[in-house]
Amino acid sequence: MTTDTSPPDAVAGSRFFAALYDPFLWLGERAGMGAHRRELLGQARGRTVEIGSGTGLNVGHYRRDVEDLVLAEPDPAMRGRLQKAVRGGPRGARVIDARAEALPFDDASVDTVVSTLVLCTVDAPDAALREIARVLRPDGQLLFLEHVRSESPTLARWQDRLAGPWQRFAEGCRCNRATLELVTASGFRVDARAAAWPAMPPIVRPLAIGRATLVA
Repeated sequence: MTTDTSPPDAVAGSRFFAALYDPFLWLGERAGMGAHRRELLGQARGRTVEIGSGTGLNVGHYRRDVEDLVLAEPDPAMRGRLQKAVRGGPRGARVIDARAEALPFDDASVDTVVSTLVLCTVDAPDAALREIARVLRPDGQLLFLEHVRSESPTLARWQDRLAGPWQRFAEGCRCNRATLELVTASGFRVDARAAAWPAMPPIVRPLAIGRATLVA
């Protein structure tokens, strides 16, 4: 476990964001995001590692027969709330302190990696995707639910204009990141569909939900 050496104001900001995270997303979860999570996580199998687990909004959507569920979250404030969510979640689920760019697992040792609204936030998504590829077994899968750069030129321009303010507000989230292209460029075969994040600001409403597997 790492020691948090962030400045006091950063720690306070992290706690504030963690406290507001679930209330801010509540309406969107009720309006359809929860259904997206349930659809995606119903495909998890075998040893499953979720990156950037946050406050644990996914926990209640995993099937009880997931063999080994590990929830990775590097932010201490988020991780504290995640621990509470796990108490009523799948039996045997474990919470660890780990970044997506440095996963503490052996090569080819994981069946499923889950990423929901994470690849937009990590500083080095290419490094995170390399780590995911490293830990996945050859027949493993990456299940993802990510908001993405809009296919609408008008909305994409607004995403570019508001990317800076949104990144500061949302603790690092890049609303205009072309995530699907990054996944493909990292050696994955992608099967995804477009969806929407209900009741959220338009710049983060476009979603991609799907499954990616390693190219042989």
